[in-house]
Amino acid sequence: LLGIDHPIISAPMGPDMTGPDLVAAVSNAGAFGILQAQFAPPSVFRDELRKTRDLTDKPFGVNFLLHFPVEEQIAACLEEEIAALSFFWGDPAPYVERAHDAGKLVIHQVGSVDDAKRSAEAGVDLIIAQGVEAGGHVAGVISTMTLVPQVVDAVSPVPVAAAGGITDARGVSAALALGAEAAVLGTRFLATVESRAHPDYKQKLLAANGEDTVRTILFGHGWPHAPVRTLITPFVEEWLGNEAQGQESRPDEPVVGHTTIAGQEMPVLRFMGMPPNADSRGDIELRSLLAGQAVGRINDIKPAQEIVRDLVTGLEAMYDCQHAAVSR
Repeated sequence: LLGIDHPIISAPMGPDMTGPDLVAAVSNAGAFGILQAQFAPPSVFRDELRKTRDLTDKPFGVNFLLHFPVEEQIAACLEEEIAALSFFWGDPAPYVERAHDAGKLVIHQVGSVDDAKRSAEAGVDLIIAQGVEAGGHVAGVISTMTLVPQVVDAVSPVPVAAAGGITDARGVSAALALGAEAAVLGTRFLATVESRAHPDYKQKLLAANGEDTVRTILFGHGWPHAPVRTLITPFVEEWLGNEAQGQESRPDEPVVGHTTIAGQEMPVLRFMGMPPNADSRGDIELRSLLAGQAVGRINDIKPAQEIVRDLVTGLEAMYDCQHAAVSR
């Protein structure tokens, strides 16, 4: 369906963590990269699409968070050479026919069986079932192990990809065993050479374990009541149990840093759910350091192509062993 060699998808991570370099590297390795560049103005957004296409002739997708305005960027995608539109946090139905008319596939990430059913009824081509272990914004409350087979059964024959808690070949194999046809990895690809995450952010991923994350609505400035899974920093620990203030989106919140996104410099106010990119300045521990529970299995920063190769080699070795055992 996606025109890829391996059942591996790199999750879109915002606001610009998965830029052209990371997306192209994943796609060039035979997997499927998804660009997150929604907050770029239309002209810059087109530049991001074309830069990605210049770096790879393989299929890739572009993700949109439907809580925010998307029309101008979607219009650009329909005119450019991309394989799929990917959606999260909203209803993809209004865009399905337009995407199909333009020859694009539609991917939708969900956190529940009911949302998966609605996506299938809307004509979505691929559904990502996201378990609560996932990093970043998390739509549901059910674990990947429990959610994926339920979604697979509910929407068949629409293909399903599994997201949440997957970092290695064992996780990809488990996803396939649950009935998914691909695995989506986010935090693992955040810890790559090509990721636009701040260097200190990457180091904190390497130092963390699965108990160092929490699902919270604390970072709700501009996007209230949207849970994220983030690393537990002293700042997060201080505010747990009192997350309501983060939902107020007060314009007088203190500035905790500055960043540059799509060429635009901007202040980062307290409680903004904006993880630190490579251009961020200020104390990054006051920011949302988004990460999934599987972060404890990430011990190094590698090129994305090497990660894909390791996943594939690991899968092949596992299946060879299984085949040998069955043959005996």
